[in-house]
Amino acid sequence: MRRTLTFLLFCVSPLMGLAQEERINELLDAWHQAASEANADSYFDLLADDGYFLGTDSSEVWTKEEFYGFSKPYFDKGKAWSFKATRRKVFFSSNEKVAWFEETLDTWMGPCRGSGVLEKEKGEWKLKQYNLAVLVANDDIQEYLKILKGKSADE
Repeated sequence: MRRTLTFLLFCVSPLMGLAQEERINELLDAWHQAASEANADSYFDLLADDGYFLGTDSSEVWTKEEFYGFSKPYFDKGKAWSFKATRRKVFFSSNEKVAWFEETLDTWMGPCRGSGVLEKEKGEWKLKQYNLAVLVANDDIQEYLKILKGKSADE
């Protein structure tokens, strides 16, 4: 009996992990979709109350409340932003209560990378931090550096 339980646990555990990964993928896809549909309620519901959003501009370091204040006019106009994940990798802590991810996004700014951390709160995944970065190809970095020349990181 004990061998059977051990065997079942060995077989089921990877499937549970796959189900968790699929759930995270669904949540993040729905989160991006909510922005493209200007659905502020759905978008901000995934962010934890103590969530944190880092945007592409060095000044874009926001708590959930600050990010909501910045974003609300865009959502109110019926058009926020449209990001579509073209690739995503999800990782889990050993107790599967924390997940982190990185994703490549197709955006109006060109290719971007999103990364973040989710935590299970009362059985629900909540986004604790999201970081959005514009990707610059290595071949284009010198041109990019010319744009930055003379600007401080905090401008």
